[in-house]
Amino acid sequence: MKCLLKVNGLSDSHNYTWLHIGLGAFHRSHQAWYMHKLIEAGDNTWSITAGNMRCEDEVIATHLREQQGEYTLETISPQGERKYEKITSIKNIIPWQKGLTPLIIIGSLEATKVISFTVTEAGYYLNTDNKLDQYNKAIQADLSGDTQTIYGVVVSMLRKRMTDNHGPVTLLNCDNLRHNGTRFANALVEFLQFQKDEKLLAWVSNNITCPNTMVDRITPRPTEDLPKRIQEKTGIQDNAPVMAESYIQWVIEDDFITQRPDLASVGAEIVESVVPYEEAKIRILNASHSCIAWAGTLLGKSYIYESVATDFIYKLAFDYITEDVIPSLNSNEINLTDYRDIVLERFANPNIKDTNQRVAADGFSKIPAMITPTLIDCYQNKKPPEATAMLPALFFIYLKKWHQGTLPYEYLDGVIDKQAVANMYMSDDPIKVYAQNSMLFGQLAGNSEFEVLLRSKINDLYLLINREGK
Repeated sequence: MKCLLKVNGLSDSHNYTWLHIGLGAFHRSHQAWYMHKLIEAGDNTWSITAGNMRCEDEVIATHLREQQGEYTLETISPQGERKYEKITSIKNIIPWQKGLTPLIIIGSLEATKVISFTVTEAGYYLNTDNKLDQYNKAIQADLSGDTQTIYGVVVSMLRKRMTDNHGPVTLLNCDNLRHNGTRFANALVEFLQFQKDEKLLAWVSNNITCPNTMVDRITPRPTEDLPKRIQEKTGIQDNAPVMAESYIQWVIEDDFITQRPDLASVGAEIVESVVPYEEAKIRILNASHSCIAWAGTLLGKSYIYESVATDFIYKLAFDYITEDVIPSLNSNEINLTDYRDIVLERFANPNIKDTNQRVAADGFSKIPAMITPTLIDCYQNKKPPEATAMLPALFFIYLKKWHQGTLPYEYLDGVIDKQAVANMYMSDDPIKVYAQNSMLFGQLAGNSEFEVLLRSKINDLYLLINREGK
């Protein structure tokens, strides 16, 4: 049945646009896959239009335009079973243009009912209090009318939408950010307050919602041999293929102000609150993923699967989840022990060539978002976070190698202050400076008990890494 869209219990049979910002591999393995399954089931009411904010991402976009938006998704199970699907849900690829005018126009159209985005955790420019970092140069530029950040782009869309009287729109954050919809909405309001745009602020309060979401599918950068393998298996010559694990999950808060596709019919979970799901995913999967990548890099490993196969690294991740995260979460909705085992099995999939470089990125965003909450919970529960403290200790050693120029690859971090890092390692007591970093550790910064624990774990890790590396 085509008529699958609901607003306040009413159905609507029009054709609608789902605009996605950030045409990367994860969107194409996740949100676009769900929409493809909906179309495959006979519901052609929705289609995706997508575009990039940065010109350096246009190579894949160009290939996709040449392929009419179609591409092949290779999924690989932990048992090594490979499956190939042609994904056809992206119907329009917006060419990048300075100022992003074509993208902004699509976002302002009445037919566009959902605007989603994947710009990575660092792309939201939030400080440890989850407030917008108004002093960031990119934010400053956008406050003056530029479109370097998600806020500048979305505000331009909303302003034109308001001017053209094109009605409400749902803004859907699909990044690994705790309470991602709420935090984006709050930062968006802050942005408009800094701009002193009272008219648009009033319009936004009545015409947008930002549902919270939890997204999950490990999607590594495509390997060089992927196009050849796809051609051998399917006969398709694809210049923009994607590879991912077979596991997939999407949990969405039921808070759409506009029409929405019937994603629940193809496996998405539409719920009243995503909190239990996002806490489990962010703390268990995302934090341990980073832990494995940092530790694996320090032991000379290139991939996640070979890192987690190392007993020392597996134990770090397992103990962190078991000893600190599961007692902190105490979830009634999710069997956290089973979830832990599934996650670690997924990481061990040798057919997913997920690099430590990809997963190790953005530590300055990941520690406060994914690791510090468990540190704080443990202290509040009168339990020293012995296992969790190993994660920021790992990052300290990993970051030192970056500072020394001895990492085997380029470390990418959207919010790193390179001079501050250099100053830290050149100081008389780098660990003390690190422990006092409020950007990373929030209310624990300057806590003497935490500093002592962190110092102990860093020293322990140096010994362990030296032993394991022999």
